Parts: sequence; structure tokens; C-alpha cells
Amino acid sequence: MDQASEVREKIDIVSLISEYIPLKKAGRNFRAICPFHNEKSPSFMVSPERQIWHCFGCQKGGDVFTFLMEYENIEFPESLRELAKKAGVELKSYKFDNEAYSEKEKIYHLNKQALKFYQYVLLKHPLGKKALSYLKEKRGMSEKIIETFSLGFSPISGSSLSSYLINKKGYKKQDLYLSGISFENGGRTVDFFRGRLMFPLTDHRGNVVGFSARVLEDNGDGPKYINTKETSVYHKGSLFFGLDIAKEEIKKQEQAILVEGEFDVISCFKEGIKNVAAIKGTALTENQVALLSRFTPKVTLCFDMDEAGFEATKRSLPILEKKGLTTTVIVIPGGKDPDEALKKDPASFKKALKEDKGVYDFLIEKLLKENDAKGASGKKKITDDLLPLFSQISNEIVKEHYLKKLSKEIDTSYESLKREVEKMSQGQKEESVAVPSQVQRKRREILEEYILALIIQAPNVNDALEKTNEVLPEFAFENPSYQKIIDFIKSLGKSSALDGQKISKGLPKELENSFDACFLLPLPVFANEERHLEELVKVGNELFVLGLKDKLKKVSEKMKDNKNQEELEKLNKEFLKITSLLPKT
Repeated sequence: MDQASEVREKIDIVSLISEYIPLKKAGRNFRAICPFHNEKSPSFMVSPERQIWHCFGCQKGGDVFTFLMEYENIEFPESLRELAKKAGVELKSYKFDNEAYSEKEKIYHLNKQALKFYQYVLLKHPLGKKALSYLKEKRGMSEKIIETFSLGFSPISGSSLSSYLINKKGYKKQDLYLSGISFENGGRTVDFFRGRLMFPLTDHRGNVVGFSARVLEDNGDGPKYINTKETSVYHKGSLFFGLDIAKEEIKKQEQAILVEGEFDVISCFKEGIKNVAAIKGTALTENQVALLSRFTPKVTLCFDMDEAGFEATKRSLPILEKKGLTTTVIVIPGGKDPDEALKKDPASFKKALKEDKGVYDFLIEKLLKENDAKGASGKKKITDDLLPLFSQISNEIVKEHYLKKLSKEIDTSYESLKREVEKMSQGQKEESVAVPSQVQRKRREILEEYILALIIQAPNVNDALEKTNEVLPEFAFENPSYQKIIDFIKSLGKSSALDGQKISKGLPKELENSFDACFLLPLPVFANEERHLEELVKVGNELFVLGLKDKLKKVSEKMKDNKNQEELEKLNKEFLKITSLLPKT
């Protein structure tokens, strides 16, 4: 048994998937709303018996590895590593032939080596002495905090990291370019980050996907921060700084506090506020919000108290609202950002944290302070800012509450505000792209799937197969996979103990997806085996009639425009023979 099989056997699929989405018992299987496409009725099924999952809406399915790969948007190697940790299996070296796998794995490994190099320079090498002094003396950090967040320093010299990775660790130049650690300049391989404090950017699973680098002294010469360029593992709008450290506390508190900078996160952590992460970018993206929603129902925005922070709050709100997350705001006292506020007065900041305001209350208060709510131009400015946001509130009770509150504050009727919001909502509907409806499946296709499910889920597969042969003699499935599955079952002989689980063990790999879908297809609850077989006969009879009708249609097509009298007579006899088999109505 290889290590992937060992991990698969040790991970219970129901327990694993339950960590991500709520499952409900449905007969011998479990059911849920599919996390991979929008749906109202649950079509996502999980089999504890076969340790598989399948969605009848989007047609995705597989085992524990494919679920994690789909849900976390990761490749197989990372899925294997994650599940091996859960299973307590220590992985030996594992070869992956796929180029996409090897590229991502190389970047993860390279970034890890670069991180160790930067940490060593900061904590152990004379080149990092000035940076270490800055962190300890100006930023008040202990070595323990520095190590917790894996901070480092990139030397000012042009190629020290590149030389180390190529000459000492045996990496190729192209691998360094691929990861964004280095670039080519005049035929030389040069470090991308030089003379900067290094903040590792990790995903929520702890993989180092890139770096954010800050100058020691902001003298206006070049950007204060630079980040790793986009790579196959680093996408700026999909991660947070510090989330891997904060996620357990976020789950515990049921609240994620979002800030704008790395030092904001670290200062909060130092003061015991550990459910904090920093956004990478100017506002939240859909990917970031989707990720947060896995860990918490509540997001608290703690952005800088300037115009840019206010705009970031407004831009983030529609995405948070769309995901159904409760959103609040911390009004930072005595400072521009959390780092500065915590240095000046930690107690006041912690008090503000406990008194976080609903985001819409915060926006109303701020705009009322900044505009003349009595004049027409002031009212227009306030409503221009607020009504587009109110129009996207999904809960109608909450929406009405804030429209009524605003109507009182600016002395304008609730009805007029409501009409404006309705106009905006109508405009949004017209602009939305129509999603094509699912292709209508033919009746025969549905029945073929259903009867195969009835056979392989039957208490006695051989009895079900025998009954099917009685009702459908010489019947050929239109779906070639279904026909091959039936032929495979017949080839196993008449074992009395034959069931779906045993059939699947020897099944050719190319038939597994079709078999799994039928094995997981929800069936009615039958009182006994007899009722199960009665349902099978009923479906078989309908399929028999559909099969005859399909044959009649083909014969009719052949008879059209056929001038050969002899062939026409044969086709006519065939037509009459098929017609005689149809049940009399």
C-alpha cells in the first residue's frame, strides 16, 4: 500500500467534510448544500460506506483528496500533506510527475529556504544588526514575537540570497525567477528584495507563498512596501497577513478583526488581541471574504481613520454583505492606525474594540458629521454615499431599519428613500449577467441512471439484476458507461453476497465516476426488498417502452425517402413487430 492509500484509509470522509460544511443524514448516506456551486436544494451526497462524495448539481465528485483540492483550491501534493498531518502519517519523499504540481512545490520549498535565510540574517548575522535593533527598540518587539511571525531581513548586497540558493542548496536560476525571489539583470541573477524587513506571506495552511518587504527608514526614496510578484501560488487578493496564526482564535472568538498593515497585526498580538489579520490590497476581495467566512460569522474592520480607510470600508462592505457576514467597525482612538493607537494607549484601544459599531451606523454617523444634513446638497451627498450600500442589504428588515433611521436624521420621508433604493436594485438586476439554466436531461437518460442506482444499491444485487433482465430483455443502455457497468456486474457471476461495495473494488477506473454517482443517487426509502424490486420493475417497464419508441423512430427515419421496395417491406415488418410489443392503452 502506498502512502496516499494509507492516508485515504485513515481519514473518514464524513468527519473531514463535516469540518467544512454541515452534513445531514439521508438514509445510509449524508447530504449537504454543495459548496462548489450555488444551489437551494441539497444535491451534494457523501457515502461513509464507500468513502466518496458526489454532487448531482455540478457533477463534481471523488474522495477525501479531491474534496480538499476542490475546497481549498490546491493541488494533490498539498492535499496529501494536509491529510497526512490529520492522519498522523509521516510522509516519505513522494514523486509528482505533473509539471503544475512540481512548479508549486518548488516555489513553496524555495520560499521556505528564503525565509530561513532572511531569519538567519536578521537574528544571527551582523548584516541584520541594524534591522534587529529597529524592531526591538523602535517597535518594541521581543525575539519571541519576531520568531512567532517569522520576520527577517534581506541584505543590501545584490545577490547574497540567490548565490546561497544556487550554490549551497542546488536550485536552478529559472526556479528562482519563477518564485519571484530573484530576477535576471545583465546576465546576472539578482535578489528581488534588498535591504528590507521581510514579512512572510503565508496562506491559512501555513505555506509560504511570498513576501512583503518594508524599508527600514521611509525617506521617500522608492516605495515603502514591495510584495512578491504574482506567481502560481501568490495572488495578492486572496490572502491575509497573519491569518495562519490567527485562525484558531478567530474561530474561538467568532470574530475576525481586519487591519491594513503587518505592524498592526503584530502590535495587536503583543497586547493579547490574537484574532487579527491584515488585508493585502486596498480593499477586501471576494476570495478573501469567502476564505474568512469559513472561520467566522463576524468581521470587524479596523482600518486607518483617514479618507483612504473610509473608502476601503465602503468598498469592502458589498462583498461582506453578499456573503452574509455581520460587519462592524472599530473607531480607533488617539491614533491613525492600530499600531500607533496601541503604542499611545492600549486600554483605550481595547475599550474601542469592545464598543465596535455596526458598519451602517458608523457610516451614517460619519457622513452626518461631514455634511450639512439640512441642505439639499448635503442630503444628496449623504444619500449618494449610503443608498447604494443600503440597496445591497439582503435582509429586508435590516434594510428598512437603516432607511428609517436615515430618513429621521436627514428629515426626508422613508418612502422617497425606499423608491431610490428600489430604482438602484432594479438597475443592478438589469446589469447582472443571465446564468444559463441547466441543460434539460432526456427522460431516458434520467431513468437509466435511476435503474442502475436501484440495481447497485439493492440489498441483493443479483436478484435486482435478474429482475431487470426479465423486464428489459436484450436492452442496451444509451449511456455506454452504464452498459459497461452492467456487463461488468454480470461478469462477476451469481455471488449471493454481491453488493455495491464489492462491485466497486474491481471496477475499471474509467467507470468509477459513473458508478459512484449511481451509488450515491438518493433513492426513496422502501419498506422492504420486495418494494425495492417493485420500483425496479416499474422503472424497467417505462424504459422498455421508451426503448421501443426510440427503435420506432429510427425505423421511421429509414423509411423516409427510401425508394427500394424490398427494403421498405422489411422495414415495415420491423415497424409492425415493434408496434405489437408496445403495451395497449
